[in-house]
Amino acid sequence: MTTSSLQSFYEKPAVPISSGPDRARRQVRLLKEVLVSAPSTQRILDVGCGDGVATALAAREAVGHHVIGADWSTRALGLARAHGFHLVGADVDPPGLPFGDATMDVVIMSELIEHLVDTDAALEEAHRVLRPGGTLLLSTPNLAAWYNRMLLLTGVQPIFSEVSLRGIHGRPGQEVVGHLRPFTRRALVELLAANGFGRIEVSGARYHDVPRPLRPLDRVFCAWPAAASILLVRATR
Repeated sequence: MTTSSLQSFYEKPAVPISSGPDRARRQVRLLKEVLVSAPSTQRILDVGCGDGVATALAAREAVGHHVIGADWSTRALGLARAHGFHLVGADVDPPGLPFGDATMDVVIMSELIEHLVDTDAALEEAHRVLRPGGTLLLSTPNLAAWYNRMLLLTGVQPIFSEVSLRGIHGRPGQEVVGHLRPFTRRALVELLAANGFGRIEVSGARYHDVPRPLRPLDRVFCAWPAAASILLVRATR
């Protein structure tokens, strides 16, 4: 798959680019934990901001700080402009983000990395623009979520993983969203470390589409990140 064909995929009206309230709340909670001890005004970059809902919520919570949203989709940028924060059209692939080295205090990559062809290039760019000691906040669905482990035992393709951008094959669900790189906790931690990040902390979060009777169980598994639905990462440059 080429970058141009993938970009065209996200310009299709049927492809979801909404942050969703659960993702937005998770993003804000992680950011607030960073800002509570921030000594000065922080420059915060949300890479892959989508429709801007989560970034706008972050900007409202980060009063006094400078929040920037970045996305490569013209459709996403058009929707995000309605929220009024600083926006740039940008790609993590070469030539990369339009910011200088060590110019950001916080980089957010909220449920972005699973959509990328070149995950190393994306993390290299995040590392480059972060100042020394800066924070990467990243979230992604967990390939090894507790229910995915059971699905595999029955021969069913795990939720969050996709084999086609044209249709759903072998897994539950109704939407094709472009998940190219599913991660386990171990794989994600190793990838981050290989790209220069340290002090990697991983926690778990629930998934909003878990059937209602199973939601209490999903909450319980949040305490075991390796089997939680969503992986939440805080790492240091």
